[in-house]
Amino acid sequence: MDMLNIQEAKTHLSRLVERAAAGEEIILAKAGKPIAKLVAYQPRPKPRKPGLWKGKIKIAEDFDELPPDIAEGLG
Repeated sequence: MDMLNIQEAKTHLSRLVERAAAGEEIILAKAGKPIAKLVAYQPRPKPRKPGLWKGKIKIAEDFDELPPDIAEGLG
């Protein structure tokens, strides 16, 4: 992780953007104090849409019952 003064970052912005796009984190500082971070853009995941699987999944009525052959092996 690199920390650069804002003035230096202005001078080398294109190069810094390429480094960030390659996965590097670059900290921008003002008077030696960190104030911002330059990182690669990560698109937000699409919001979940409830009900997409409605009618496509069925749960058996006995889904939570222990089958006898497995019960025998536990005893």
